[in-house]
Amino acid sequence: MNAPRLTIAGREYRSRLIVGTGKYASFEQTRQAIERSGAEMVTVAVRRVKLGGPPEESLLSAIDPKKYVILPNTAGCYTAEEAVRTARLAREAGLSNLIKLEVIGDQATLFPDTQALVEATKILVKEGFTVLPYTNDDLVVAKKLRDAGAAAIMPLGAPIGSGLGIQNRVALRILIEQISDLPIIVDAGVGTASDAAIALELGADGVLMNTGIAGARDPLKMAEAMRLAVESGRLAFEAGRMPKKLYATASSPVEGVIE
Repeated sequence: MNAPRLTIAGREYRSRLIVGTGKYASFEQTRQAIERSGAEMVTVAVRRVKLGGPPEESLLSAIDPKKYVILPNTAGCYTAEEAVRTARLAREAGLSNLIKLEVIGDQATLFPDTQALVEATKILVKEGFTVLPYTNDDLVVAKKLRDAGAAAIMPLGAPIGSGLGIQNRVALRILIEQISDLPIIVDAGVGTASDAAIALELGADGVLMNTGIAGARDPLKMAEAMRLAVESGRLAFEAGRMPKKLYATASSPVEGVIE
C-alpha cells in the first residue's frame, strides 16, 4: 500500500512519529527506545546535550546519524533572542538546519510565548533554517507562523509532560482543516497509545513525544505501542470512520431471512 508519507520541507518520512531523547535511564535505553518506536526523526535539546568531549559520554552517541534525522530543539529558552542564539549554536555544531523552535512564556505550564515565537520564526527562516515551532492550538497564531515561513505547525495536545492526552479536539480539528498546506504535528501531552491514535484519527500528520515513552513503566514496550498507535490512527483516518448514530442499527440485514 503506497499511503501518503509525512513530508516536511520536501523530505518524506515513513514514520509519522517523532521522539525525544530526555528522561531515559541510560543512553542505551534511549537507543533501544528510539529503535523500537520506528521513528526516523529524533529531537534533542541543544542546551542539554554535550556538544564537545568524548562521543561515548554524549547523548548523540545513542543516535546513529545514518539512520535518524536529528531535530535540535530550543527547549528552556524564554526569549526570542535566546531561542535564535540556541538555534545558531546547533547549526554551528553541525547538528542540523532543522530546528524545533520553543519559546516558553510561562514556567509553571511551559506554554509558549506566541508573540516571541513568531518573531523568532521570522528571523530563523531568513537565516535559512527549517523551522518547526511548538505552539498552542490557536488558529490565529498558527496562521501567523505559517506566514512567517514555518515548515510545520506543532500545536500542543496538553501541557508538556502532563500525559493528559488531547484536551481540545475541536480546536485541533479546526487548525488541521484551516492549515491544510503545512504538516500539523501534535507536540506535548501524549500519555499513552490511545492519545497518539486519537491525534492521528483527527487528521494530524504526525505526533512528537518524549515523556509518554520515557516516563512509562516499560519505555521499550511503550515505544513499540506508540509506533503501532500512530500507524493505526493514520489508517483509521484514511479509512474514514462510520457515522455516529443515536440509535442502534442492525449489523445483519433482515432481507432474505428465513421465517
